[in-house]
Amino acid sequence: QVQLVESGGGLVQAGGSLRLSCVVSGGIRRIDTMAWYRQTPGKQRELVATITSAGTTNYADTVKGRFAISRDSAKNTAYLQMNSLKPEDTARYYCNAKLTPMWSVLMSDYWGQGTQVTVSS
Repeated sequence: QVQLVESGGGLVQAGGSLRLSCVVSGGIRRIDTMAWYRQTPGKQRELVATITSAGTTNYADTVKGRFAISRDSAKNTAYLQMNSLKPEDTARYYCNAKLTPMWSVLMSDYWGQGTQVTVSS
């Protein structure tokens, strides 16, 4: 069974920093793109950042220059370094991985349970 577990969320003052981690475990054949999304109550989940297996990154305009996504393929882990945090960054952050499990040849989307980030003004 494949699991994605996020950590690193918490309460921080505006202007502060947090680093989120996402560890993928279980029977994994291959991990392709990993991504971070965020969601606030009553709103749709929005894409924050993506990173391909080759290391190519992409960011939402709202976080460009402040957030940085990275990954350690040897550890099946993705990170999101969040700097200069703003109150509007408050959300639950979810990790997503497009991966192929050991028991399949098909790539599918897997999600973690999320970690809460709260930025106070």
